[in-house]
Order: sequence, then structure tokens, then C-alpha cells
Amino acid sequence: MTGLFDHLVGQGRAVALLTASLDQGRLAPAYLFAGPDGVGRRLAALRFLEGVLAGPAGDGAVRRRLQEGNHPDLLWVEPTYQEKGQLVPASKAEELGLARRGAPQLRLEQIREVSRFLSRRPVQARGCLVVLEGVEAMAEGAANALLKTLEEPADGLLILIAAAPDRLLTTIRSRCQSVPFTPLTPEQLALVLERCGEPPPSQDPPELLELAAGSPGALLHCRQVWAALPAGLAERLLALAASADPLEALGLARDLAEALDAEQQLWLLGWWQLALWRRQALWCRQPPVAHLQRLERLRSQLGAYVQPRLAWEVALLELASWASLGSSRQ
Repeated sequence: MTGLFDHLVGQGRAVALLTASLDQGRLAPAYLFAGPDGVGRRLAALRFLEGVLAGPAGDGAVRRRLQEGNHPDLLWVEPTYQEKGQLVPASKAEELGLARRGAPQLRLEQIREVSRFLSRRPVQARGCLVVLEGVEAMAEGAANALLKTLEEPADGLLILIAAAPDRLLTTIRSRCQSVPFTPLTPEQLALVLERCGEPPPSQDPPELLELAAGSPGALLHCRQVWAALPAGLAERLLALAASADPLEALGLARDLAEALDAEQQLWLLGWWQLALWRRQALWCRQPPVAHLQRLERLRSQLGAYVQPRLAWEVALLELASWASLGSSRQ
């Protein structure tokens, strides 16, 4: 069994649980891989399915088929965007140039496809296999349909991958065997990056490391988003801390809404909150907590599909007015 999970770093408890299931030949109908994004949940799912299909020793040919996504008995489902009546997987959205104005979701029609897939006769395996990524991103109808599928799993095997399992229905969680995944230590994080041929974390700004929170995948994503930001945009956000210019606030709101998609806006907002907290000396007129609370309200508005430019305008004008009020009192 020693080769199957060799590349999964820092997840000893998860490996122990999955190894025991394979060694004993006692598989649960459904598993919930719960933990932060980018710490190895997807790799663990692939290796576990390899063990299910080929036995505890694994098999190179099966591994390649799983990684390439062409095994006939595997259905891999991820959250999607809806574009012109078509569902576009989140992993394909950037490649296709899709304007991502909202968060991707697992949709009712995708869960219905899962039910149909599980009910068919497998081609090579003893039962059909399904992996659902981002299961916390489900509307109520999709969640109820998934619950029904879990209640009647037939001979199939489901793996649910969730970064926020507390957002799932309790009845869904109770029908899955939980497999916990945890953030990596700094040493483990550096090891994973070295194996991937990526620069060490010591070269990253401290805010990126804090946002990554022990996740190699999250750190790589942070690096990508940071590098893609228009020049000077982050600096303008920080400068707004002491600016009382409403025209600058309106111009910044316009540039943010036009230059960044929804995912990038939410990421930059998180970076701004963290950067402001680390630079509390900038906030000499208004307590930092007030600004951070206002930005958290902005996050909720952006997540609730409020028109992004309007949400940014109102928030930045309010922050500028606080700076103006503080200046007039001096």
C-alpha cells in the first residue's frame, strides 16, 4: 500500500482512513473529503479511486486514465457557470474567456446526471464512481436531489469534496464517511512547492502567505491573481485609506468593476482587508475595525449578485467620506 498516497503531503489522518478502507475491502457508499482548497483533496480522490479500481497496490495504467478523465466508469462533476443556456465548468471558464460575474454552482441538472450515471451498468468497475467538487456550492433544489441520491446509492461510490462542509445539509453529512484534510505546515508547504518546481514561499509577500493559510494550491492561485492585477490597482486601494477625494473613489470603483471579474474582485477585497489590518498605522482617524466591517459588508453584497460597480462606488465613497470627516476635525 506504500506507493498509492506517496505524493500526498501532510495528510496522515486522511491517508490512514482511506488506506484502512482499501486494505479491509470495506468501502462506504459515500465519502466527504472536507478541508481547505488546495491541500490535496483532489489528489487523494484520484489515488483512492485507483485503489478501488486496481487494488491496494495501484496500477499505472488506471492512474493515467483517471488523471486524464477518460475512465468509462468515472463521472467527475464540478461547479459550473451558466452561459447562453450552456453549463461551463469552472475550470474551463477562464480558458473560454467567460465573463465570470457570479460564483459557480453545482446545479440541479448536474445532480440529476449523477443519479442517471450511478444507475447504469458499469463497464469495467464493480460499480460506477462519482466525484463532486465544491458540493457546498449547491442551491436548495440540487442539495435535496443529492440527498435523495445518497439515500439510494445503488452499487456506486460517491466522493464529495467540500471546503466548507458546515454549509451542507446535516442529512447529507450524516450519510457520508468524513475524511478530514488540514492546512500544511510551512515546511510541508515548501516541500510541495519544491516538488512542483515552484519558487519557495519565502519569496512571497506576507499577505499572500496569510491568504493561502497553509494551502499550496491557494498560494499558487494567489500568485496567479496577484500577477494578473492591473498595475497600480492594489496601491490605489491602500492609498484610499487616507484619501478624501470622492472622484478618486468613483474612478477606482469603475476600474475595479471593469478590469476584474467577480472572483478576482472578491480575492482582491480579501487581500485589501488583510493588508489594511497589517498596516493599522494608516488608520489614524477612524478605528480600523470600522473600515474592515464596511469591507465585509461589501463582500456580502458582491456575493449576493449586487451590481459590482455600484457596490464598490457606495463602499469607497463611504470610506472617502470618513477620511474627509477626520481631516475636517483636525
